[in-house]
Amino acid sequence: MTMPQPDPQALAHSAVLAGRIAEAIEAAGGWLPFDAWMARALYEPGLGYYAGGAHPFGAGGDFVTAPELSPAFAECIAAQVAEWFAHCDPVVVEFGAGTGTLAAGVLAALRRLGRPAHRYAIVELSGTLRAQQRETLARQVPEALGTVEWLDALPASIDGVVLGNEVLDAMPVRVFEHTGDGTLDELGVALDDAGVIRWAARPADPGLRAALAESLRAAARTDPDASSDAAGHEAAPWPLLGPGRYRSELGLQAAAWVATVGRALRRGAMLLVDYGFPAREYYHPQRDGGTLIAHRRHHAHGDVLRWPGLQDVTAHVDFSAIARSAAGEGLELLGYTSQARFLMNCGLLERLAETTRGGAVDPGSIRTLSAVQTLLSEAEMGELFKAIAFGRGLPPMPLGFVRGDRSGSL
Repeated sequence: MTMPQPDPQALAHSAVLAGRIAEAIEAAGGWLPFDAWMARALYEPGLGYYAGGAHPFGAGGDFVTAPELSPAFAECIAAQVAEWFAHCDPVVVEFGAGTGTLAAGVLAALRRLGRPAHRYAIVELSGTLRAQQRETLARQVPEALGTVEWLDALPASIDGVVLGNEVLDAMPVRVFEHTGDGTLDELGVALDDAGVIRWAARPADPGLRAALAESLRAAARTDPDASSDAAGHEAAPWPLLGPGRYRSELGLQAAAWVATVGRALRRGAMLLVDYGFPAREYYHPQRDGGTLIAHRRHHAHGDVLRWPGLQDVTAHVDFSAIARSAAGEGLELLGYTSQARFLMNCGLLERLAETTRGGAVDPGSIRTLSAVQTLLSEAEMGELFKAIAFGRGLPPMPLGFVRGDRSGSL
């Protein structure tokens, strides 16, 4: 299928953002690291993809998230939150709330479970998304709207449950390229002779080299064959990338964000759902092109520098790095598993049986079954997406991780 082209007004919008990024490149001496480009492409006030007034979510946007596929997703999240509410304040702090569909579903399900949230805070900077979230909540759960508030920043202290669905993948990443001869470059952007923004490389700085070495050693520790040499000594990390050219990403901002939230979490849990892998899989030699991807009108493609401000740009999550960051703030890893296993542990199949009871085949039941198939299938979201949870002051083995926990792979 051919990807729809932006209309002239959208292209003009993108050109303004590209011009602003070009000015930043020149001000920086002719080169910007990719994470700086990605931050501007997604979050530049008034122009970035998430800050420019676009509506990226849903069938009419660029992608569909799990809460919009089926209300059962929010119901399963709520089942886990309700269990944690027995041990912390009944407060939820959600990041990356999108259209507000997850918030509405969780609030409604918590009430049905007899564990209503006394407060639901949404951390959101975009005025456009705030308005959309408020409209969704007013339409779907008007009785709970009074418990919802919008915040401009992370609270200084949290006693409750932090939720983040597809938050980490949209955080800017640094991009590196390793050649078989041991050279390590950082990839960023520069202007070509025509003033067009292009990829450009420079030698990796010591900070990037150290961060990558840490991630590669984490990969080696979970792969006994790669973690030591013939004499039993720890192997140098670079050979793990293979003998040829290798490009990938480091999600340093995502790890830093988890650490910041972890410091604020006095008692309670952090539940994150996103697509990604443990380090051993993330930096597998065969994954030599990295994970960066752009999304526009339900098309995924690799030309991430194209049309800044008009398409989503994401990278998969290195969950081993996320776990290390949380541990550094004293959080306990409560569980790590596939989205499919998490949802089944939280009762998705039982909810499906209730919804389709009676056996009648109609358009509604077909849509329900199709959505659940997408959420659970290994070929779609079920395996690529993972759930990971951290806590402070909570009992171990929460509901969503009682079976199929993969914490040992991190």
